[in-house]
Amino acid sequence: MRYDRPLRVLVAKPGLDGHDRGARVIARALREAGMEVIYTGLRSNVEAIVQAALQEDVDLIGLSVLSGAHESVCGTLVDRLKEEGMEDVPVIIGGVIPRKDYEALSVLGVAAIFGQEDSLELIVKECRRLAEARRAAEEVG
Repeated sequence: MRYDRPLRVLVAKPGLDGHDRGARVIARALREAGMEVIYTGLRSNVEAIVQAALQEDVDLIGLSVLSGAHESVCGTLVDRLKEEGMEDVPVIIGGVIPRKDYEALSVLGVAAIFGQEDSLELIVKECRRLAEARRAAEEVG
């Protein structure tokens, strides 16, 4: 059975910003919570993220964006996931995301948005909830 393995999360840093401390902290917290984390590294493009998600059979995709390109990146990523039949994989985002953009990101299909003020405990809990909900829906469907 597919689910005899830990939850699998892809953490990606799309775009050109070169600061990944936050992504690495999140990746470590998720690993410490028992999840398997695949980190794509700095400057990933959407196509590379989608291909990694496909190859790694992930339960969740987490993006870290500091560059201000969050709406463009998320819109393109969600569209590509749909094209690949992966629209059920939740996408979350964290970083420097203005509150005024939260609604637009939700409309695009982003499942959760985290800011600098959110605790690691909250982020880990929400990642687990979203990934487990996806698995449960997949088992039923």
